Amino acid sequence: MLLSCMCAWQSRAATGDFAFFDPNLGDLQGDLQAARSQGKMGMLIMFEMDECPYCRRMKETVFPRPDVQTFFRQHFVIIAVDVLGDVKMRDPAGHELREKDFARSMGATATPTFVFFDLDGRVLVRHVGATRDAKSFLRLGHYVVEGAYKNKSFAEYLRAPS
Repeated sequence: MLLSCMCAWQSRAATGDFAFFDPNLGDLQGDLQAARSQGKMGMLIMFEMDECPYCRRMKETVFPRPDVQTFFRQHFVIIAVDVLGDVKMRDPAGHELREKDFARSMGATATPTFVFFDLDGRVLVRHVGATRDAKSFLRLGHYVVEGAYKNKSFAEYLRAPS
């Protein structure tokens, strides 16, 4: 398992997004505990696959931006999960399953899919698809952090003045 995690890290390092994602060690329950101990709001998972052009665009144009990295790393542990992956992992409830089975259980049938979890492993927000740009991705983060998801859709939030 360690070798597969290292290979995934090296793959992400090659695309330049290693500073955005936390290492995926296959234990999301442990990642939530780390988020709690670091005073973060929760966890953000990006469900992705290597062949996804929209995932690649996010990695190349959005994630490398210092403002994006600073904001998201301040509030969330950030993990990437391969929707086709056979690597075994533990979900937020501690159940062992393969990455692709976890992705399916989370309804991640399109990539990228972003799922925000609270510290207890409950889903707060699910966003399917790449955002238009870094500003929109930051707005998605603020939408979650501010709790606006409790009262309005992300589309409504985007229409409001920023």
